[in-house]
Amino acid sequence: MSGLYFFIFLAMYAYMGLTLQTIASKTGTKDPWLAWIPVANVYLMCKIAKRPTWWVVLCFIPFVNIIISVILWMGIAEARQKPAWLGVLMLVPVANIIVPGHLAFSE
Repeated sequence: MSGLYFFIFLAMYAYMGLTLQTIASKTGTKDPWLAWIPVANVYLMCKIAKRPTWWVVLCFIPFVNIIISVILWMGIAEARQKPAWLGVLMLVPVANIIVPGHLAFSE
């Protein structure tokens, strides 16, 4: 059973890395390959959303990280010229899988 969980984790990690790298490429952000490095991907999200770099630290504070993540995804949606409310959908369990794909692969 743990092998199944590991496979699901690996698939989700690859999906999120690919979507974040694609979003970074489409927004013209430097170093889109940072999407594949665990803490550096939060730094990349801050750069895409045009937020200060020190917000990476806020992502490690419990409960604050939820608010910061929503704000970052709202900024990422705006960077892709999409409605900012898509960032709020990252709180909804199934939508948080669909929204990054929509931001990455839509025109």
